[in-house]
Amino acid sequence: MFNTIVVGTDGSETAGSAVERAVALAALTGATLHVVNAYRAVSAATMGAVEGVPIDVGNANTAAAEESSRVCERAAAPAVAQGLKVATHPIAGDAPAALIHVANEVGADLIVIGNRGMSGKKRFVLGSVPNTVSHHCPCNLLIVDTTTS
Repeated sequence: MFNTIVVGTDGSETAGSAVERAVALAALTGATLHVVNAYRAVSAATMGAVEGVPIDVGNANTAAAEESSRVCERAAAPAVAQGLKVATHPIAGDAPAALIHVANEVGADLIVIGNRGMSGKKRFVLGSVPNTVSHHCPCNLLIVDTTTS
């Protein structure tokens, strides 16, 4: 059924619902699970100038990459504990592009993402990440309803 599953997470509780579903599917199918977290790399221009204070862009990006790695590792921990095959992908860039890139790179059969816990009128319109991924997804896509998890 599925051999390679990619799941996106931002470390939030709602993203955790999507990760739980992806872990369950990987356990059922024996698939390799790829956990993706996208982070924003910064430049001197995006950090804004603070008069008289040097900006260390390199350290800021290193810290962002390290935090992204921690988010991936925390999300992957339940799958690792079950003995599943897991890879983590902290990636600089926006989330939809990161998910699509990893899915293409690993030959994914499925991408799993959350719908971001929207309610009210917004429940009829996908969030920006699921919406973008749904239009460019190179494989099957499961959008988990995180409002019921």
